[in-house]
Amino acid sequence: VQLQASGGGLVQTGASVRLSCAGSGLPFSRNAVGWFRQAPGKEREFVAAITGNGGTTYYADSLKGRFTISRDNAKNTVYLLMNSLKPEDTAVYYCGARNGISNLQYSRYYRYWGQGTLVTVSS
Repeated sequence: VQLQASGGGLVQTGASVRLSCAGSGLPFSRNAVGWFRQAPGKEREFVAAITGNGGTTYYADSLKGRFTISRDNAKNTVYLLMNSLKPEDTAVYYCGARNGISNLQYSRYYRYWGQGTLVTVSS
């Protein structure tokens, strides 16, 4: 099983970035996918999650309205569109996949993880 996160980079405040999480070796459409991020010196935190069929999405309260998670199961890919980026959004962004639909905001329940992609927002 592999999850490949991509799309990060250096952007300016206010910019938009779309991250991708491509999965292989697993029944992708039957796995929920979550995005988490970890800033330097901080713990990993929940960003957003989406159920396997894409029917339900979840967001960290502080990010609602700026971030949008979606998926294309035909491409085995989940996306995270991040708008109006701020310097405090700077972090390594990780995607994880798991069965089930409960407790999607908790990283400990995810079975598979990608390697992370760094997003740096300059002021």
